[in-house]
Amino acid sequence: MTLKVIGAGIGRTGTLSLKTALERLGFGPCHHMIEVLGNMPEQLPLWQAAVAGQPDWEAVYRGYNSAVDWPTARFFRELHSAYPKAKFVLGYRSPQSWAESFSQTIYMALSDISQAPKEQHDWLHMVTELITQNGIPPGLDVKELEKAFVAHVEAVREAIPTDQLLVFKAQDGWEPLCAFLDLPVPDEPYPRTNDRAEFWEHMKG
Repeated sequence: MTLKVIGAGIGRTGTLSLKTALERLGFGPCHHMIEVLGNMPEQLPLWQAAVAGQPDWEAVYRGYNSAVDWPTARFFRELHSAYPKAKFVLGYRSPQSWAESFSQTIYMALSDISQAPKEQHDWLHMVTELITQNGIPPGLDVKELEKAFVAHVEAVREAIPTDQLLVFKAQDGWEPLCAFLDLPVPDEPYPRTNDRAEFWEHMKG
């Protein structure tokens, strides 16, 4: 298998909904951070190596046709080189709403790793380094988070050719996504999942 669709949108930009949508459109299975959480023995060492600058993309994405969310979004440049024919979807929302959501979910989970279950510590350390590399180190306030989000969006726009990139808001639904992927629009609502309450349920799970 090879990646056909790559999500360049970072966490809290509708990535789990996009995963569900891409799988509905035939691009599954789709990689997402929950895949790392659900298969830690195999996935975590691969991503630790990627974060350390030694990625093995074939091993990371073996069995997947698409990938969204972190860790993938951190490596949009590298993945464009590795999969030059793939289409990229950049999940987007207002910088303020993203910063507020991120600060109350992912950032909070990373703020005190010692309070997390021990079996999550190595994963949380990997995620902290990954997000730091993505321009979001620990300790930023909401305004600084907004700037970091905008910087990521601008970097993706600069790196990915316009004919391979869709800037996508989840509330826009199926139409722009299906037009970009040249597929018919499903006769069902666009997926809506992983609000803040669901996020913490995934973390507990």
